[in-house]
Amino acid sequence: MGKKIVVITGSPRKNGNSFKMTEAFIQRAEALGHTVTRFDAAFKELGGCHACETCYSKGQPCTFDDDFNTIAPAILEADVVVFSTPVYWYSIPAQIKCVIDKMFCFVVGGKDIAGKGYAVITCCEEEDDTVLDGVTVPLARSAELIKWHLVGEVRVPGVLKVGDIDKTDGCKQAEALAEKI
Repeated sequence: MGKKIVVITGSPRKNGNSFKMTEAFIQRAEALGHTVTRFDAAFKELGGCHACETCYSKGQPCTFDDDFNTIAPAILEADVVVFSTPVYWYSIPAQIKCVIDKMFCFVVGGKDIAGKGYAVITCCEEEDDTVLDGVTVPLARSAELIKWHLVGEVRVPGVLKVGDIDKTDGCKQAEALAEKI
């Protein structure tokens, strides 16, 4: 039976390396019978968390009305959430970090989100694989807090220019990740 998968991307480069891996993942996941909903955070109207702790008090996840309020219900319904993003300055890009920070609404709002799977697809310019820890470690710690389990990671160092991913097995790794779900 297929799973509900939400994919949240963090790259503003539509033809970039992480996007290409995301496409490979989605195509394989759908071919396996999963339902995939994709949100490209860089192309959404998203503001950071205000830490006001009024989440769900007005009937929606965030009292500051932005596109997170369309993403949050999909996350609630998902079996697996996939974060796909490049590394920016050794960390998570702001485009996707807004979504991650606003997931605090589930805790404040008393929403039971425990038990979901999560996966990470990430790449970076440098050849040093540990640079990717700037994405994977914060996500792992956040997942631990909300009791999510890791399904898998795709970590591809050494890609910067558009198309560099084609010189790696990154897209094949993304397809293999879909097969783990």
